[in-house]
Amino acid sequence: MATDKSGITQTIIDMELAINERWNRGDVDGALEAYTDDVTYFDPLTERRLDGKPAVEAYFREMFEGKLNILRNDLPNPQVIISDGGDMAVATYNLFNFVPDGAGGEKGGMTWNSTQVYRVVDGNWKVAHVHWAFTRLPAAIEGIMS
Repeated sequence: MATDKSGITQTIIDMELAINERWNRGDVDGALEAYTDDVTYFDPLTERRLDGKPAVEAYFREMFEGKLNILRNDLPNPQVIISDGGDMAVATYNLFNFVPDGAGGEKGGMTWNSTQVYRVVDGNWKVAHVHWAFTRLPAAIEGIMS
């Protein structure tokens, strides 16, 4: 049976959009519900890799729950690479956040590079690994070049 790569791609992109929509409001449960129990996680604020959903949940609840006010995101160039067996996929994309500008409008916020590794668990796509990185952070570029 052939793998429906376009269907899988759309499913995963839709999941990422739904996770980010909830995240924007400080609702970390959208991400946690999509994660496997043995998920691994990196972002620029973690000192080391977080292993397992309990560690990621504790981090999310302390750092982000109810604290975010992102108006919307753009994912201008998502790509999903799917295994030949159709049971694993890697989603990569840039994420552009837009936040309130203080005058009733919006302005650009942080920009991110994202990698999410998905696998099928009990017939459903779940996120097994997450890696977030800042996009072209000036201080990081200066640190590399000095």
